[in-house]
Amino acid sequence: MTAVNLGMPAAPAPTLAPRRQSRKIKVGKVEVGGDAPISVQSMTTTPTTDINATLQQIAELTAAGCDIVRVAVPSADDAEALPAIAKKSQIPVIADIHFQPKYVFAAIDAGCAAVRVNPGNIRKFDDQVKEIAQAASDAGVSLRIGVNAGSLDPRLLAKYGKPTAEALVESAVWEASLFEEHDFHDFKISVKHNDPVVMVRAYELLAERGDWPLHLGVTEAGPAFQGTIKSATAFGALLSKGIGDTIRVSLSAPPVEEVKVGTQILQALNLRPRKLEIVSCPSCGRAQVDVYTLAEKVTAGLEGMTVPLRVAVMGCVVNGPGEAREADLGVASGNGKGQIFVKGEVIKTVPESMIVETLIEEAMRIAESMPAPENDAQAGAPVVTVGG
Repeated sequence: MTAVNLGMPAAPAPTLAPRRQSRKIKVGKVEVGGDAPISVQSMTTTPTTDINATLQQIAELTAAGCDIVRVAVPSADDAEALPAIAKKSQIPVIADIHFQPKYVFAAIDAGCAAVRVNPGNIRKFDDQVKEIAQAASDAGVSLRIGVNAGSLDPRLLAKYGKPTAEALVESAVWEASLFEEHDFHDFKISVKHNDPVVMVRAYELLAERGDWPLHLGVTEAGPAFQGTIKSATAFGALLSKGIGDTIRVSLSAPPVEEVKVGTQILQALNLRPRKLEIVSCPSCGRAQVDVYTLAEKVTAGLEGMTVPLRVAVMGCVVNGPGEAREADLGVASGNGKGQIFVKGEVIKTVPESMIVETLIEEAMRIAESMPAPENDAQAGAPVVTVGG
């Protein structure tokens, strides 16, 4: 009998479109653009002046799969904290600068991997591009030109009437040209808007104008549920066309949640290796077991698993056996019991009360026999796929 490769797809997994050819830059040890993997970013919510709390949060973000972290620098005290944070962080630190151009230079001197500058609200920014470019170049520090709908240059607001996609792109291209006039090219660009439709259009236009690496973000996306939907919609539209080199999901939620959502978006598009994936049906009148509870308990029981494993939790005889058979591990439930499948074969039938315990035990057994992933930090939380 010919062996069938079941479960997670072998690398390289298919994607919807080739990556856009952007120039490659470095943010500390992380490459961005070109053929580099798409990175996930987040931002600390602790006071930057509280060095220990900030480093603790960075450690939590790193463990969740964050590749690059940004910290706010609104004051001189924050700038003074940067050297210790940049030195001790496990991942590259970007200093987030607004209003005061002197903090750009302070962040470069502090050893930050990169500096995010907002041309729309930094005083006389255009007049200081030469000095910023020289300081960044001398220190080997990259920049992000971050154009935001909420802080667009007043001149462009007057021209366009509101922060349109065209206005965002005009601002970004103008600032990029100023740096390039001084032979500085180590920067990426973002053109963020809170409306996914405007945001997507802006990035599409920007992608046509040059080969700059692009940082994707829907700014002020909202609370966790709404922000996840808006970000997934916008990122999916762009990443499926190959546009985007690094992402940040902006949520009114703990930053670790941003990392989890961003990681899952990339995994869903096969732009990051998939890890644990739980396939479960949405339940219907055919279901003979409590699928919701089963799926939730299995997900909780396998939290933190980092190996590429597909687990199917199915509740009826229509799709259940097929989905369970095509997964690495699965259960087809009905009549108060469940058939447990491993690699396409039924290994046992257990009472409904033992389904969760059995699935977790079998998952652990399979995981122990699999090689560890190359980068555990990029594993993220379990992916739950609902089918029916």
